[in-house]
Amino acid sequence: MPVSPRPALEQFLDLLRCPTCRARVHPDGGALRCPAGHTFDIARHGYVSLLTGSRATSGDDAPMVRARARFLSTGGYEPIRRAVARLASGDMPVPDTVVDAGCGTGYYLAGVLDQVPGARGLGLDTSARALRFAVRAHERTAGATWDIFRPFPLADGVADVVLDVFAPRNPAEFRRVLRPSGRLIVVRPTGRHLAELRGLPAMVTIDPAKEQRLHQALNPCFEAVVTERVEYAMPLTRQHVLDLVGMTPSARHQIPADLAGNACLPGHVTVSVLATAFRAR
Repeated sequence: MPVSPRPALEQFLDLLRCPTCRARVHPDGGALRCPAGHTFDIARHGYVSLLTGSRATSGDDAPMVRARARFLSTGGYEPIRRAVARLASGDMPVPDTVVDAGCGTGYYLAGVLDQVPGARGLGLDTSARALRFAVRAHERTAGATWDIFRPFPLADGVADVVLDVFAPRNPAEFRRVLRPSGRLIVVRPTGRHLAELRGLPAMVTIDPAKEQRLHQALNPCFEAVVTERVEYAMPLTRQHVLDLVGMTPSARHQIPADLAGNACLPGHVTVSVLATAFRAR
């Protein structure tokens, strides 16, 4: 039976562009198709598969997605989600269109949409498994598989807000798809983030030059407007530790059984991130 676009996906058809020829796309049975005949399947879960050619392989796998969904459902990162929503909706015209680049399970995008009635959200991610969660996270969220390092399958100047939360960045594409009055919201860890877990074997460390490199990369296209530091101590159960490690790149280096058997797992952790709203130059 053909899959029809979810209502949320239908709301983005005017903004989506064929990644092959940049033409507009339209529904055709269980797919989106452009006038040149390039066709992109709509998954039964509701997202559209736009990746073509060589596929990115760095997206979250199924265990990572499940760990992320479990941990985020505890509310452990709710203060970060609230900060993202404040920055996305404050001191600007009410946003109509929000694009989340590297959306994962859609947790932060859903938080923004909860604060902005009527806005539509599009999550882009390489992981189809994550998008299955993202399109269910909010009724106004659409999803598309995409590699953030490639030109986005979107028309110019269509987004009021672009979110980049713990995700790779593509400054030139962020600038292209944002409207002149739009905002880019970037969330990244400080050196104190999850410090108590850094001693675990194979735990990925944070580059001390990360902040400098971020601003160097964004400076040609954006200037910072406001930054919020979100920092707090979070109590941990053993399952929280397993999921926190399991949802990060460290999961590719840790053996779950070894970590679960570690008797010295911390009972709390420091959450420490910077959330910045940027405007286009």
